[in-house]
Amino acid sequence: MIEPEGHGYLLVHFVEDPHGHAEKIFLSLSEGDDPLRWRRLNSGAPILESTLGTTGVRDPHLLRRQDGNGFHIIATDARIWTGEPTIDWDRLSRHGSRNLVVWDSPDLVHWSEPRLVEVAPVEAGMAWAPEAHHDAESGDYLVYWSSKLFADESHTGDSHSRILVSRTRDFVTFTPARVFLDQGVEVIDLTIHVEADDDPHPGRVHRFAKDNSPDGRRIFEEVADSFFGEWRPVATRIGAQIADGIEAPLVFRHHHERRWYLWVDSYELDPQGYRALTTTDLGSGHWTQIDLDLPARTKHGTVLPLTRTEYEAVAAAF
Repeated sequence: MIEPEGHGYLLVHFVEDPHGHAEKIFLSLSEGDDPLRWRRLNSGAPILESTLGTTGVRDPHLLRRQDGNGFHIIATDARIWTGEPTIDWDRLSRHGSRNLVVWDSPDLVHWSEPRLVEVAPVEAGMAWAPEAHHDAESGDYLVYWSSKLFADESHTGDSHSRILVSRTRDFVTFTPARVFLDQGVEVIDLTIHVEADDDPHPGRVHRFAKDNSPDGRRIFEEVADSFFGEWRPVATRIGAQIADGIEAPLVFRHHHERRWYLWVDSYELDPQGYRALTTTDLGSGHWTQIDLDLPARTKHGTVLPLTRTEYEAVAAAF
């Protein structure tokens, strides 16, 4: 919704670096209230690092607690760049970590130590690209991620990524995962955006994800009246004018006007990183590319709209 107290935006992300170890938590901050101009905080250094599990984190998601009592970061437990000459994505998707890495903060400045939470079942090959949002009906947070599911614990045979979901209230204890989205093809990188009270359809839920199948829909958008409602297609191959090799959509709304931004992460273009599109009609499926001033190799994260107090605190701390 339009936020009179809103000022600035915070991006949590990792950095792609085949020659170093940048699979850590980085923060970038908008230049003032401009959602298209950004600077990397902490002199370009990460603010958090995991020493647990694989010792790497990718695809971080930052969310504000509904009760106002702080924030959480959840991230993929994965270190891809380990000095090997090639990346065996098939092996990683069959025998990757089934954990997420979680941090808590009261104020976006002071952060807890990381902890691992096991969310994916034993038949899952991995738990990648987690996100979450608050479910007003139940009071739970719905946490969703990508997993390949196999017939047995050896994780052999064919499979495809689908979206699993679990519930939590404290990001410590999670309910057993269930399949939320299985369209029979490789689907990854789900992100959800719920229309605000002053939007055209308050409460309507939009989901964006990546169809990773050959000649598939690529970045697609669907809409429903609730998270577990009946989903209807809106658009496919969004951002195809930018590149074919894009993934990790993130969506957020402008503080002060009815305008939305969709960023897509290019792994094909040089340099890698996010490109931006915008629309004033979220349900139209029509997105226009716009310029984005963001440091190169800024990879797969989420944007959190801030208050002025939060903006000034983060800017001063880092």
